[in-house]
Amino acid sequence: MKKIVLLSFLFITFWSYGQKKVLSAQLTSQSISIDGKLDEAAWENAPIASNFIMFEPDNGKPIPENKRTEIKVLYNNDAIYVGAMMYDDEPTKILKEISQRDNFGTADLFGVFINGFNDGQQNFEFFVTASDVQGDCIMTDANGEDYSWDAVWSSKAVLTDKGWTVEIKIPYAALRFPGANKQTWGINFFREIKRERRKYTWNLIDTKIGTFTQQNGDLIGIENIKPPTRLFFMPYASYYLNAADGQKTFATLKGGMDIKYGINDAFTLDAILIPDFGQTKYDDQILNLGPFEQQFNENRAFFTEGTDLFNKGNMFYSRRIGGRPSVEPDLNDNEEIIEEVQNVNLINALKVSGRTKNGLGIGILNAVTEKTFATIKDTIADQTRRVVVEPLTNYNVLVLDQRFRKNSSVTLINTSVIRNGHFRDANVTGLAWDLNTKANTYNLSGNVKYSMINAEENKNGVYTTLSFAETSGNYRYSVGSDFVSKDFDPNDLGINFFTNYYNFYGNANYRILNPTKLFNRFRINYDTYAEFNKESGKVQALDIEVNVNLTTVKNNYFGMGFIFHPSITYDYYEPRAENRYVNIPRKLESWASLSTNYNKKFAIDLNPSITFTDEEGRLAYAFDIGPRYRFNDKLLLNYSFSFSRKNNNKGYIDKFDDDNDANTPKQIVFANRNVITYSNTLAGKYAINSAMTINLAVRQYWSYAENKQMLELQQNGTLTPYDLYTKNKNSSFYSWNTDLSYSWWFAPGSQLSVLYRNNASNFERIIDKDFKNNITGLLNNDALKHIFSISVKYFIDYNAVKNKIRNRA
Repeated sequence: MKKIVLLSFLFITFWSYGQKKVLSAQLTSQSISIDGKLDEAAWENAPIASNFIMFEPDNGKPIPENKRTEIKVLYNNDAIYVGAMMYDDEPTKILKEISQRDNFGTADLFGVFINGFNDGQQNFEFFVTASDVQGDCIMTDANGEDYSWDAVWSSKAVLTDKGWTVEIKIPYAALRFPGANKQTWGINFFREIKRERRKYTWNLIDTKIGTFTQQNGDLIGIENIKPPTRLFFMPYASYYLNAADGQKTFATLKGGMDIKYGINDAFTLDAILIPDFGQTKYDDQILNLGPFEQQFNENRAFFTEGTDLFNKGNMFYSRRIGGRPSVEPDLNDNEEIIEEVQNVNLINALKVSGRTKNGLGIGILNAVTEKTFATIKDTIADQTRRVVVEPLTNYNVLVLDQRFRKNSSVTLINTSVIRNGHFRDANVTGLAWDLNTKANTYNLSGNVKYSMINAEENKNGVYTTLSFAETSGNYRYSVGSDFVSKDFDPNDLGINFFTNYYNFYGNANYRILNPTKLFNRFRINYDTYAEFNKESGKVQALDIEVNVNLTTVKNNYFGMGFIFHPSITYDYYEPRAENRYVNIPRKLESWASLSTNYNKKFAIDLNPSITFTDEEGRLAYAFDIGPRYRFNDKLLLNYSFSFSRKNNNKGYIDKFDDDNDANTPKQIVFANRNVITYSNTLAGKYAINSAMTINLAVRQYWSYAENKQMLELQQNGTLTPYDLYTKNKNSSFYSWNTDLSYSWWFAPGSQLSVLYRNNASNFERIIDKDFKNNITGLLNNDALKHIFSISVKYFIDYNAVKNKIRNRA
């Protein structure tokens, strides 16, 4: 009899986990105070979502009774309200580090995931920690969680003697859903018990299936809502005080406004009327010895928030907008640039994005930058002239993304750059697809892109890629191939380094889906990659990689890998000339990674690597070490030191062009050099409370390349000694950045920021190997700039203002 009862229980449990759960939201006319107490009468009779199931590490295991979680949802015409009770039998052990927004630190976490179209492809995720810190993101299976998206919503977390509670108000303006009388949304609830490193969800997310967003439950009961007009104004004012050693101090006052308007329930217009990016994080510049530009992260909020549609097909690199000028001025003899432009000013920008009830996503982004000049001086005649280095320019991105069957999509993307006058214009069009079987076991994805450049010499190019993968189970694999023509060029509004090749690649991997006695997670990967020059057929890359990544039962992470390059390959990019290449010897790379449990006050990250080649004396090695210490729930310090050394590295130095054809140089000069890099970073956080934080970020960087012998590149890709070249082409670059900031979210969507910043950088041909001299020399010379700024941004809801005026009348 006991066996029958047990089997019946297991069957019912398994059956219930395999079903999509349903929760009904309850209409309320009562005013809900977001205080975390859940003491309004409306909460008492609302249906309860419970019976959470473990997501990680032991997928499918029910939550213990002493950690049970109960969720209720209310709604009215303005918003939905979520009330959550997280029970804990040891409430004094709840971890509650206070951090800044979108950085959860070492704290227990509650989240609600909402998909207004219930199409299984995109979640709007809202999180609150046990220390009352907010976080939000947009989640897609293709791109993961994008925390650059920030919504305006309210929440409050409160610790109790039974655990902790959360109360959340999410205005409809923060969501996207169809304009139907009866709504059925995809929804899931998330809880992480940080001290145990266990994550739970209300509706089971089966890790055997390679998808996250398609495993939501259903939220029903929201009917006949009449959302108010979605119109928001975000005026701001900024004050900047700039100073540099030996230069005059000057102050600047700026002001402007951003606007967000809900065209309808699904589409939103965002516009910058007067841009101000003065408090944007500095770029971490490096000594770039390679043939390609350094790629930087986007730190401007307008170009990071809600841009998942625009990132389809990897055709949009937003740093092109307001980046460096596109034109290099021609200099006559005895001329030099005395005012070089680093960035072009943005005049305005707007974007419209959203999705119809039939799953068609539409995204339009447009930006205009101003006409920009550089000043050039004739050093003999002592005269100056101004030259256009960037004309008035319009940037545009158009995306049409059709979702279907809740797990697949086809996307059409177009990017366009139009420059006023006779300057270069560009247009790139792409078609991308992401197709999954009904059971989400197999995936077919790829794209076709076509670029057209209208300049002095027009050129068109093609990029195609196709891949197939098994995406479920313990064993998974993928195969694919790319083809890129020689003249494919998306770089006016995108970024692409490698052209004129085709490749083949494959991956096979094994992972555990539930913990073992030794590991919470374990995965082993095998990767192969082969790349060939399209015209010559020579091998540009040939890699075989094996790597292992695991997390122990004590939540310490370890990874290691080997990459074997079994044959000589041919680099067509380093020589900086058409149809020329340099031979790259066979090599073996090895790396390891250790990260101890961040739950502990002290933790450390360690990442060593080494590369051997079959060329005598050519060796590279590096390591990063990063200790961190959490003094208490408010104070955290991170330090990181990085070092790398490349012995007998071979790299491009110079070339002498043929008088008749610059594309076929007479000589290409390389150098046998040692490249050494040091980097120190210090990051600190002190949280006054969940709305106020003080943050410190310091970065010191120094890298130099010391040439030992000059070499001439031969037609067969080999390098021979070239003693006739006597120019000093050593390189030494060092930089310093300090950011000390205070941030206060004084109201939903409203922020006060105070920032002190200093920075300096310098490039030299003379290498001073005294580390102290380089640092002190950089900090004590005229290059060190100081900036103090205060910025206030205030969020104004048109409906709130209208209601206040109406009530006063």
